Amino acid sequence: MSNFFSDSASPSNLSEFTVSELSGSIKRTIETAFDHVRVRGEISGYRGPHSSGHAYFALKDDKARIDAVVWKGSFSKLKYRPEEGMEVIATGRITTFPGSSKYQIVIEQMEPAGAGALMAMLEERKRRFAAEGLFDPAAKQLLPFLPKVIGVVTSPTGAVIRDILHRISDRFPVHVLVWPVKVQGEGSGDDVANAIRGFNALPLAGNIPRPDVLIVARGGGSLEDLWSFNDEAVVRAAAESDIPLISAVGHETDWTLIDYAADMRAPTPTGAAEMAVPVKAELQAQVAGLSARLQGAISRQMDNRRQGLRALTRALPSLDQLLALPRRRFDEAAAGLGRGLEMNTMAKRRHFERAAARLSPDMLARRLMERRQRIGERMMLAERIVERLLERQKARLGRFDASLTAIPARLKGQTERARDRLESLGRRADGAVVSDLRRARAAIAAQDRVLQSLSYMNVLKRGYAVIRDGQDRPVSRAEGLGTGEAIAIQFADGRVQAVTGDTATTAPAKPSPKAAARKTEQDPDNQGRLF
Repeated sequence: MSNFFSDSASPSNLSEFTVSELSGSIKRTIETAFDHVRVRGEISGYRGPHSSGHAYFALKDDKARIDAVVWKGSFSKLKYRPEEGMEVIATGRITTFPGSSKYQIVIEQMEPAGAGALMAMLEERKRRFAAEGLFDPAAKQLLPFLPKVIGVVTSPTGAVIRDILHRISDRFPVHVLVWPVKVQGEGSGDDVANAIRGFNALPLAGNIPRPDVLIVARGGGSLEDLWSFNDEAVVRAAAESDIPLISAVGHETDWTLIDYAADMRAPTPTGAAEMAVPVKAELQAQVAGLSARLQGAISRQMDNRRQGLRALTRALPSLDQLLALPRRRFDEAAAGLGRGLEMNTMAKRRHFERAAARLSPDMLARRLMERRQRIGERMMLAERIVERLLERQKARLGRFDASLTAIPARLKGQTERARDRLESLGRRADGAVVSDLRRARAAIAAQDRVLQSLSYMNVLKRGYAVIRDGQDRPVSRAEGLGTGEAIAIQFADGRVQAVTGDTATTAPAKPSPKAAARKTEQDPDNQGRLF
């Protein structure tokens, strides 16, 4: 009975599984049933790729949420990179994670959920880049007027590069460098950004010439086809380019974010080539026109200058007319030069005579006597002043002596010192007066020596004489005296009266031997007389 009840209580019709077996069976069932699914949802919790290269986030809608993972190999192949809040359609498979009894979707492909989502994401990027200043007009550069090297970033196999090369060749052939890139599909945005940065990294004096202007070009297409040029890396590379950049992506109605970051936007790739280089024929025609205008202006200017020069030449006088007045002035100055010298000499002589008249010996002697008399009076006055001072000092000393008897003994020493000091001051006063008199005598003696050195009496002592007429005036020339006039001859020791005779007929008197000897002693060099 006991065996019967124990067997009937156990569930004999159910299989028994371990936890690992059950989790593996669920994993296989889900992966078989949902091996390829497309899920639409909003990205949530995206923080960028992990350090391992995998990306972990979640897809959600208003009612549910599912974990998602993008492995490293699939992440690099995504055409659109995931962004927080972006609504996408993810293609992949559902799998479970037995360690935590969770399921998730392994995404292999991902795209925005319709054109509206792409436009919303484009507008969001545009606002964000504009806030960062990547589209600032003040940062845009001017295109060079005539570049020597043009760098083109585009596909090497499309019609775009042929149109650009053909247009540049027609307008102005220059050196063109092409950096081949993918313009659509996975990794195209990174290729374009690397090409822009590669051109900017070229050295100025390297083997490969550095372009003067860049053209980023692609043909027309849909929003999805042109999406690579909305990539953040492309926009930042265009904004950071030191080389002026022209964006030529799509047709005229196609706008991408690189168009806002570039320095110039062209409606088509052909239009970009036209912006990059001018028309050579037009430049040649313009230069030829300017050259012709310049030649004409030079010719007209030369004609005007030639006519003006001829008019000035006719108005100018001849060389003889120009030199006539200076020549006449020169002749007049030459003729009046001798007369001017004579008049100047006479004026100097009259000035000298007036000065000599003021310096007569009597006047000098009179002034000397006046100075001597004045100095004597001052000396007498100084002596009287000194005597009065000495008398005053003696009187004071007498009064002090009289009062010494009433002064205590301790003041006698002070009185004696005061007396010694007064005596010393008296001696110093005497010495000062004597010194002043000595200096005054020395000054008078110096003035007397100067007077004596300037006096003509010293000249008379050397054997010369002064001839004076009847009015006692000095006579300097023989022609100033007539025959029979009374004259006075002044020697150093006195005067001699004489009468003039005829200098042409009268023979000179023979001097006496004594006078000749005296003249020889006074004038050993036999010099002539002063007057």
